[in-house]
Amino acid sequence: MTDESFVDGPSEGAKARQAAVDAALRGAVIAGVNPDQSPRVLQEAARFAALLGVPLAVVHVDVTRFVTYEDPDGYVHSAPVDINVQAGEGELEAVRRDAETHLVNSPVTWEVRQLVGDPALAIKHFADKIDAQLIVVGTRKRGFGESVRQFFTGSVAARLSHRQHRPILVVPQGELLHDHEDFPEVEA
Repeated sequence: MTDESFVDGPSEGAKARQAAVDAALRGAVIAGVNPDQSPRVLQEAARFAALLGVPLAVVHVDVTRFVTYEDPDGYVHSAPVDINVQAGEGELEAVRRDAETHLVNSPVTWEVRQLVGDPALAIKHFADKIDAQLIVVGTRKRGFGESVRQFFTGSVAARLSHRQHRPILVVPQGELLHDHEDFPEVEA
C-alpha cells in the first residue's frame, strides 16, 4: 500500500510495479515499526524471516492519512487527515534509514512499505494481501503520553490478535516494568 499521489490516480505502470513487489513479498514476515524505536523489532523480525527463508516487509503506518477507496486490483488511494502530509513522509524516511542501518548485514531481502489508517487494520489487510507468515511488533514505550494513547487506541498487538489468524511476536522495548510495578493506568 505504498502511497503515491497522482492527480488522476496511479498509472498502470505504478500499479504493475506495486503488484510485482507484493508478489515478491508473498509469505513474508511483517515488521510493524515506528521511527526511532528500538532496533530489536527489526532485528527479531529479520531473524525470523531468515529462519523461515522468506523476505521481510518493514511497514510503517501513517495514522495522519486514511483510506479513501481501494481499486479492484488492490491499489489503495488515501487522503490526509491533516494538511501537513510531510509528517508522514518524514516518518517513512526515518523508518527507511533505520531499516538500512539495522538490516545492513541481514541475509534476508527486505522492502519498506508505508500503510495508511488504523495501524491494526492496515497491518491485518496487508498481511492478508501478501499471505504473511508472522507479524512482529514492539511494545509501547513507558510514559504518560503513551498510556493515554493506548487508553484511546488500544494495543496494536492486542487488536491484531483478535482480528486475524497469524502468529504475532511482541518484542519488548524500552524500560521494562519490575515485578512489583503495575502497568500505568489512565483514569477516564
